[in-house]
Amino acid sequence: MTDAPLFPGFAVQRIATPDGHHIHALLGGSGPPLLLLHGHPQTSAIWHKVAPALAQRFTLVLADLRGYGDSAKPAGSADHAQYSKRTMAADMLAVMQHLGHARFAVLAHDRGARVAHRLAADHPQAVLRLVLLDVAPTLAMYEQTSDVFARAYWHWFFLIQPAPLPERLIEADPAAYIRDVMGRRSAGLAPFDARALAEYTRCLALPGTARGICEDYRAAASMDLDHDRTDREAGRQLAMPLLALWGEQGVVHRCFDPLAEWQRVARNVRGQALPCGHYIAEEAPDALLGAAMPFLLEAIP
Repeated sequence: MTDAPLFPGFAVQRIATPDGHHIHALLGGSGPPLLLLHGHPQTSAIWHKVAPALAQRFTLVLADLRGYGDSAKPAGSADHAQYSKRTMAADMLAVMQHLGHARFAVLAHDRGARVAHRLAADHPQAVLRLVLLDVAPTLAMYEQTSDVFARAYWHWFFLIQPAPLPERLIEADPAAYIRDVMGRRSAGLAPFDARALAEYTRCLALPGTARGICEDYRAAASMDLDHDRTDREAGRQLAMPLLALWGEQGVVHRCFDPLAEWQRVARNVRGQALPCGHYIAEEAPDALLGAAMPFLLEAIP
């Protein structure tokens, strides 16, 4: 394993959140601002294969979600509000405003895409456009849960169990959790750089990460659904352009119609499947850049 950094030349910042915690972010590149958000059980390291090309055209902000990576991992609460996507979206708005970016685009995967969805819903004046990777809207996925989906996304139902059962099991062997959760997807562990895997394992073993991850999922199965239902009942839809990309070898493709589901919650949606599984930025970085870069550049005069 090489000791070369995953993000050479990127600066590290620790940025305060509205509720007194902090978000860890990597900053690099030049041009219009682009916020990148990772998924579970990972960190901002997922972007290392696409960051060099993106940094040539955009000012990149690679943020670790609260509860993940080197960001704060506050204790949970009975209603899981500390990890609602509304709270996590407020974190990211604060990060971008702190850096002087009043309006910005977002590229987000998995859990990060759920945060990006809420960020765009709650703060539409800030989000110029969205690229969301391998997700359908949370409410749609829960309402359409099938036997096939539940077996493939077993972790959705494991992580929401009452504390401290899932936390205890994850903390018993964080490296095994990384290997088992990520390695059982369609591509196995082959697409992952050893440095990135080491980073995911390091961060999962940090005190509070298992709790943060579980609280993220508990919020998604409770408070987040209430927020999404409120939007649906009010007829609110996202107005900014949205590009949905998903892996043709993944569970989302097999169990849902991502394009149709996003068209139900947003007015200006396009999308396509890419030749990969769930971890698009690491499995198919060139395909991701080929699809996302023209969409993101449309906003640049």
